[in-house]
Amino acid sequence: MKLARAIHFDESDTRVFASPARTGEWCISGGFEFSNWSEGDLTGKAKQAFTTGWMGAETFGRSSFVAVTQIEENERDAIAQTLAQHFVDIYGAPSLEAAMGVAMEEINQMIDLCEDQAFNTLLTVTRELTPAGVKESYRMIEPQDAGIEQFAIHGSLDEEPHQH
Repeated sequence: MKLARAIHFDESDTRVFASPARTGEWCISGGFEFSNWSEGDLTGKAKQAFTTGWMGAETFGRSSFVAVTQIEENERDAIAQTLAQHFVDIYGAPSLEAAMGVAMEEINQMIDLCEDQAFNTLLTVTRELTPAGVKESYRMIEPQDAGIEQFAIHGSLDEEPHQH
């Protein structure tokens, strides 16, 4: 079984998200947080969380990148318990038992997304508001491609552009 952990290449998440996820914490999409949002809610750091943030399943902070890795059943169950408690505390779910099904659904959605990916594949999420609600799309960055070239432009200012 596979899930994804928050990964940070620099300190940018601490600047763009009001509450950044902790490096290494298990993450889920967390799109449910935005289910009742409108364009008016999409400002500043809240907009950044909406647009590109995975949700940490322990701190409920956000991360721009997650990396696919192995998760054990007991770890998944612990995340479900924490997430169900979050649904009770923040969203008013009537009980842990009532919230557990939704928590497992959120986690299983992320497991399904990760299951066919190679270990260490990086994932990004992009969200947009549509008339039908929140639309999520995902990008997978293969492990061999996930080097520094993803985050830096290489070359010399002295080089002439190549003509084809």
